[in-house]
Amino acid sequence: MDVNLSGAFHTMRLAMPQMAERGFGRVINIASVHGLVASVNKAPYVASKFGLVGLSRVAALEYAHQGSRETGGITVNCICPGWTETAIIEPQVQARASAHGGDRAAGIADLLAEKQPSRRTSDPSEIGALALWLCAREAHNVTGTSIPVDGGWTAQ
Repeated sequence: MDVNLSGAFHTMRLAMPQMAERGFGRVINIASVHGLVASVNKAPYVASKFGLVGLSRVAALEYAHQGSRETGGITVNCICPGWTETAIIEPQVQARASAHGGDRAAGIADLLAEKQPSRRTSDPSEIGALALWLCAREAHNVTGTSIPVDGGWTAQ
């Protein structure tokens, strides 16, 4: 809770008034698919990510009127990745790969088959590319959203 929710809260609390003074600012919180749907045995993580999504929506509403199309306004959004190629999933990938004779691709497909219909992970650079687009002035009216990058997980 301290890192996933309180850290974001305090950063936003300190940064957003300055954004309002400039008429431009972007807050992009990295939540998780678990900010949109729950999974068993993950109560603290899910609670923190649901909280981050809620916090972001409130801040988006509170700052939506700041700035203009010309200045770019202030937006607050969440990106909600599903399975992403990071070190944190590697032990799970290796365990599944072992069950498939060491075939990493088969292990990933097996792991993701439970929840992510595409059965493909995202690369962190893909999440970064979305964040970069959300920073553009053209994204001035994209605020209060939680964008899943989850291979169809939340579409089920």
